Amino acid sequence: VSLRDDDDTEDSLAELGELAATAGAEVVGTVIQQLDQIHPGTYVGSGKLEEIRNLIWELDATGIICDDELSPAQLRNMEQILDTKVMDRTLIILDIFAARARTSEGKIQVELAQLKYRLSRLTGLGRSLSRLGGGIGTRGPGEKKLEMDRRLINHRAAQLNRELKDVIRHREVNRTRRMETHTKVAAIVGYTNAGKSSIMNALVGLDKEQYEQNELFATLDATTKAVKLVEDFTVSLTDTVGFIQNLPTELIKAFKSTLEESANVDLLIHVVDASNPHHEIHEQTVLKIMEDLKLTNIPVLNVYNK
Repeated sequence: VSLRDDDDTEDSLAELGELAATAGAEVVGTVIQQLDQIHPGTYVGSGKLEEIRNLIWELDATGIICDDELSPAQLRNMEQILDTKVMDRTLIILDIFAARARTSEGKIQVELAQLKYRLSRLTGLGRSLSRLGGGIGTRGPGEKKLEMDRRLINHRAAQLNRELKDVIRHREVNRTRRMETHTKVAAIVGYTNAGKSSIMNALVGLDKEQYEQNELFATLDATTKAVKLVEDFTVSLTDTVGFIQNLPTELIKAFKSTLEESANVDLLIHVVDASNPHHEIHEQTVLKIMEDLKLTNIPVLNVYNK
């Protein structure tokens, strides 16, 4: 949905196509609707929904992905009307993160974000269950099932939060050790697919230890390596998860502990893909997230890549 003539809907949709490809999907078509505001019940208007229904049939598509985060009601209504799988940007990013998480911390953070996403959707489902009304046995069991699901999710989330605290404690010990040895620390930050891992590999050496690929979110888990710059001067270099526009709130919260690792560094290396026509927007996105994470007091070295 495009709300203004001068917004970046087309660019954002192209990026969504890249996200879909990274998640393993093939994009067969795109639809943009100009609206004054997003429809609260069906995301797009009823006429456009009918058009999408026909497109799904013509293109033999197996699902649609919306570029905004859908509410539980929008998700449910669209699935009913279109009779196909409906996903949103958040779900695709969560799916990519789930496939890429390698370390125990990464897996914990992704699962936490997924649980929070699912919990918010459970609430929407609960409203529809509570409206079932008449008929013996329809109302109670529905709500019991909902409460049980909610309790299970909350219990699992609490368990994951405890595990995450242990990981953070372990990281604090490593950080204290680094401070005692006066090791200088630098972190590579930037938009996803700007080339952070390639630069990390070039600095570390030619062993290509850090996975690099021309795709979004190739790196998910923060990796720290020692880099010898000159004789008797070695720094700890950390490669971090890439940023993206409209990064889901659940993910920012879940990965806050990893990203906060960047708050305890001596230098931030901000990598920018200079070949991307929208690199200025990408720079602003990264700066905004850095501001949210209170990283503005750390010196920044801008590196224009590609």
